[in-house]
Amino acid sequence: MATKKPSAAARARNKPVAKPAKKAAKKPASPRKPVLLTGGNPQIAKAEGDEPVRAYIAAMPGWKSAAGKRLDAIIERAVPDVRKAVKWNSPFYGREGRGWFLGVHCFTKYIKIAFFQGASLQPAPPGMSKDANTRYLDLYEDDTLDEKQLAAWCKQAIRLPGWGKV
Repeated sequence: MATKKPSAAARARNKPVAKPAKKAAKKPASPRKPVLLTGGNPQIAKAEGDEPVRAYIAAMPGWKSAAGKRLDAIIERAVPDVRKAVKWNSPFYGREGRGWFLGVHCFTKYIKIAFFQGASLQPAPPGMSKDANTRYLDLYEDDTLDEKQLAAWCKQAIRLPGWGKV
């Protein structure tokens, strides 16, 4: 006896119905822990403005974050119309049309503040550079920061031609 083939409609009724895929439950966005490069320098995307600099400062490890906030506040008071950016994973400070006058970089045990025309400042910041014009100020955890001197250097530096274009 030959068996009858089921009709297309009957076959469709007997096929298992595919269930709609479950939507993945949305997880609340969790703040990502910043990536620290060699030496503890935060990896922050290159960008202009206050926001990326604040992100860099917030990502500085340990005592350096509070020190970074102090440095930023001193620079803002000394140069009220300061322009900010993060370039090469470091905050830069400058004035439009004058260039960058200062950069900050985080290392394992200290923060390096670079004055790009530091050789012209009075008195010159103590740290020498391979570049004849640049001078550094290294800030360690237990150092007492001379805020008046830092502000004076910023006020002098902003009057000098800076590095690059702002």
